[in-house]
Amino acid sequence: MSPTQNLNSLYEQDILLWSEDTVAKLKARDFDHLDIEHLIEEVEALGISQKKELISRLIVLLEHLLKRLYVNLSNDYNGWERTIRTQRGELEILLDAVPSLSSRWEPSFDKAWQIALKNVRKEYPQITFPSEWQYDRSIEPILNGDFWLESSEEN
Repeated sequence: MSPTQNLNSLYEQDILLWSEDTVAKLKARDFDHLDIEHLIEEVEALGISQKKELISRLIVLLEHLLKRLYVNLSNDYNGWERTIRTQRGELEILLDAVPSLSSRWEPSFDKAWQIALKNVRKEYPQITFPSEWQYDRSIEPILNGDFWLESSEEN
């Protein structure tokens, strides 16, 4: 078996072992024996997964913000607000760990908004949800704003 076949075999049999082997080779600067093709795939996948996590967490956050703002079921408010706090905390951790995601906030928000809106409209067909987000959509307000308090003050 050639070294390349051996690396492919390790990657396909045990990705954790492959990962540990790759890290050891990188630390030892043993670049000649790296599985470059799979290393490139994994680095690309890492970036993709970070972007997907941002959108996924925004979807959950926006769904629960929409429910809290527009669905008049006071017995559910506490659960929705708990989910809002959890997702905000996870988004804060993600943005601290991967600061470059901040530059992807707007397009991620747009994508997450469309999906969240579709989901809550399906879940609550009797409720009229706005087609556009009615509040500040920048990072700080989304991670900290109690929009439902603002909307109750307007009424």
